[in-house]
Amino acid sequence: MVDYIEQHKGEFGVEPICTTLQFPPSTYYAAKSRVPSARSMRDAVLLPLLLSLWIANYRVYGARKLWKAMGRAGETVGRDQVARLMRELGIEGVNRSKTVRTTLPGERADRHPDLVDRQFVADRPNALWVTDLTYVPTWSGVAYVCFIVDAYSRMIVGWRCAPNMRTQMVLDAIEMARWSRGTTLEGLVCHSDAGFAVHVSALRRAARRDRRGPLHRLGRRQLRQRAGRSRELALQVRAHPRSWARALEDRR
Repeated sequence: MVDYIEQHKGEFGVEPICTTLQFPPSTYYAAKSRVPSARSMRDAVLLPLLLSLWIANYRVYGARKLWKAMGRAGETVGRDQVARLMRELGIEGVNRSKTVRTTLPGERADRHPDLVDRQFVADRPNALWVTDLTYVPTWSGVAYVCFIVDAYSRMIVGWRCAPNMRTQMVLDAIEMARWSRGTTLEGLVCHSDAGFAVHVSALRRAARRDRRGPLHRLGRRQLRQRAGRSRELALQVRAHPRSWARALEDRR
């Protein structure tokens, strides 16, 4: 707040700004007349040294290595303090870990308008489900997690964890959500991003093979995708007790 007043006081004045923002002018004047703290004075000394060491080491050092480099330079400083100063300088080290991408949009996939218009609110349960896929690094590898959240109660109604991002994982999460919320899901809309691992073609192939199961009712469903960042599955179907997982096993 003090910085904002300092930036605009030449145009509006200190008192009018404080009155409009309901900010005590005495607080502003006290902050401007206050003696710099020992921490700020110490930071003013360490910031140029930290930046020079980072540049001298090819801009690849992170907080841990810069902390050790500061020790070799004769400066007693904490590791968390180095990390804080690096954030203030806007510098960071090189990350050697592989980047995991969970959003892989299909360029040839049909893109349809957003059914919720980025308004993730609902007036009743089972009106809007929001789903996403993320990853969790572990010692034995990367674990992928798909979860489905009811926008009305913010409750996770379905989830699945697997070592890959195949369509079966997402179908299992949807089946768990359907099982936990009953057999009737009229007017349900399920929103996901453009990289979601559900393939409409896979669902339709399963529907053709499972003539008497719930997947046969895909003709009554509207499977849509959102243009740009997200896409939609508009589930307008009366769910059947028979699970989708079993239907897919019959397909195989």
